[in-house]
Amino acid sequence: MTIKPVADRVLIKTVEAEETTKGGIILAAAAQEKPQIAEVIAVGPGGMVDGVEVGMFLKPGDKVIVGKYAGTQVKLDDEEYSIVKQSDVLAIVK
Repeated sequence: MTIKPVADRVLIKTVEAEETTKGGIILAAAAQEKPQIAEVIAVGPGGMVDGVEVGMFLKPGDKVIVGKYAGTQVKLDDEEYSIVKQSDVLAIVK
């Protein structure tokens, strides 16, 4: 089964947070912050959204920064993804 976003939606997968700090301290899972950097897995076609033409500038493989609580979480084949609007993406990481 695959997920294909519609309209201006983007399917992302968060990049795992590092388990150790720069100083070498190992963090427990509960102490780690929710990752904000994610990889774009799939993008919708864009089109008319609320009467405005939306073009998609993101593409699969892009690394992006999203808000901590943005989107809807989805689990498929033991993998966790989020579906967010393209406008919820704050920046592209180069």
